[in-house]
Formats: sequence, C-alpha cells, structure tokens
Amino acid sequence: MTETPDSFELLPGAAGSPVILHVPHSSREIPARVREGIVLDDAALERELDHITDAHTAELAAVVAKAADVTPWRFVNRLSRLVIDPERFPDDREEMLAVGMGAVYTRTTHRAPLRPAEADPRPLIDRYFHPYAGAMTAAVADRLAATGRAVVVDVHSYPSARLPYELHGDGPRPPVCLGTDGFHTPPELLALAEKAFAGVGGVGIDSPFSGTYVPLRYYEREPRVTALMVEIRRDTYMSEPGGPAGPGLARVAVALGALVDAVSQ
Repeated sequence: MTETPDSFELLPGAAGSPVILHVPHSSREIPARVREGIVLDDAALERELDHITDAHTAELAAVVAKAADVTPWRFVNRLSRLVIDPERFPDDREEMLAVGMGAVYTRTTHRAPLRPAEADPRPLIDRYFHPYAGAMTAAVADRLAATGRAVVVDVHSYPSARLPYELHGDGPRPPVCLGTDGFHTPPELLALAEKAFAGVGGVGIDSPFSGTYVPLRYYEREPRVTALMVEIRRDTYMSEPGGPAGPGLARVAVALGALVDAVSQ
C-alpha cells in the first residue's frame, strides 16, 4: 500500500448529462503514511478491507457509463474509506461517531480498535476530506450550470448479514436498498429507481441504510440537486466478504444503466 498522487477522480461524461455517479467506497488503497496510524496488523487489515469496501462498485459505474445513452459523469474515490469517509459529516452531527466511524474511523466493522482513541482526525480531514468535498461540490456546480440540475446517484454495496457497526441493521436487507433524503429525493426519482431495479430480486427503501450524499453547500438548500443512494446487497453480484464479482454484476449494471438513462431523459 503506497502513497497515491490523486485521492479522487472526476471522469467526464456527456456535456448534457445531469447525472453524477458517486463511488465513494470502492477502493482498498491506503497511503503508507496513513497506514502507520492504523493499529491492525496486515492480515487483520486485509480482513477489515474485505468487510468495509464496496467491492467492484467502481467497475460497475464504469460499465454503466460505457453503455449509457447519455454518458454520466463519475466521481470516484481512489482511496479506502479507512483513510477518510467522504460521506460522513466532519463534525458532531455525525451519528456514526457513536461507533467510532465519523469522517475518520477509530473502530472497525466489528468495533475493534482501528486507530488509537486519542488520534487527532484533523490532519486526515484537512489532507483528504476537505479537498474531496470541494471537488465534489465543484462537480455538482458544473452540472447545475450546464444542465440546470444535478442528479447524484450514490453507488454502494452492503453485506448480506448485519455487521456489528450497523446502527440500524435489524430491518429488511433486500437485494437493492434505496436510500432517500426528504429534501433531495423527489418521488419521481425514487419511482424511476424502483422500476429500474425491479428485476434484480427486490427493492427496499431506507433499510438497512438510509440517506444519500449531497455536498454540504447544497444540502437542504438547493432543490435542483437531487440524490439517491443505491445499496446493492453483495451476495447478488459477488463472493462475500471480499471476493470476485460474479454474473450478477452484469444484471445490476443493466438495472443501474436503466436508471441513468431514465434520469438523463
């Protein structure tokens, strides 16, 4: 695990596309200097990465972008969420602080120590979180200026069995969970997603995960920024916890592509 020059990448789509496929948790990459602050040995860290990484979601987004009628934009995190989690609030608003999983994690998926409890998160937030947030904000601003709207489709996956860190994991675990926001997920966007994913095996709303990502500049302020989180249960497309993708990945890609095409119209 070595230092990488770029911690995220914006992959351009069509000039007229309002869609940004946001892929925040697909990478296992941890820079060497960040690795030094993690207390797990190498074997334990690899096991944790198996559990915490949304494996193959960047590949999924790439397949969808190639096949789409109107190519969506893609914003891809090139570092592991064990460096920083760009989808957390960077302050006390974040409920996952209760299990050591704020913007900088101090606990693992099984609630074991990941970093020393007294570790200062600010250097990682300054180095990685704020630049990521700034670039994603700029990407949304660009879509607003170009098309009059921005649609963030947040691409995730989740395990078939509840992990100890989950605060709300006792509800249904459908093949596809759609996470919504009361301000940024209009009914018509949700309806398009339910239709697109109907053939994947079942769709649920906000269980076991809810909410979706919107840059803070626009959060609960700009209705032209709409967003939806797509959580794909991992056993539908890969070998858990961190194994290869299977034939189900193609089926999920077709469904996500249908959503992108419907939104782009």
